[in-house]
Amino acid sequence: MMQSLVRGGVAGAAGTTVLNAVSYADMALRGRPSSEAPARTVEKIAEDAGHPVRGADGIRDNRLSGLGALSGIAVGCGVGAAVSLLRRAGVRMPWWMGGAVTGALAMAATDLPMRRLGVTDPASWSAADWVSDAAPHLAYGLVTYGIVTAAQ
Repeated sequence: MMQSLVRGGVAGAAGTTVLNAVSYADMALRGRPSSEAPARTVEKIAEDAGHPVRGADGIRDNRLSGLGALSGIAVGCGVGAAVSLLRRAGVRMPWWMGGAVTGALAMAATDLPMRRLGVTDPASWSAADWVSDAAPHLAYGLVTYGIVTAAQ
């Protein structure tokens, strides 16, 4: 089981790298800003837990940005580990389907908490917003699931 967890975590880290690359390429091509949603999510969770992130405005913003990025890495590695455990338990799909499902799981793991915390409302997103969220998550899922299945 430990081998599956490590394999999935590593696969999730690789998938997260691809997700970030696709997101940054989109930002470069379209000239769009980076999302503030991860930082706002961390801010809301910290405040709700009674431990707000401290620091002068600029320092606090930098901490929140860093914590938001780290939370994305944690989600990516965690979803990879979960998918690897599911595969170990016998859940088998073709690569393309497993990749799409893995990407959807990662997208849900980020978007649902943001919605629940009131950080964003996907119902109000434009088509471009959805593509900016779905395309990197699909790339994440294909890479992550591909590595999980190749290693077994």
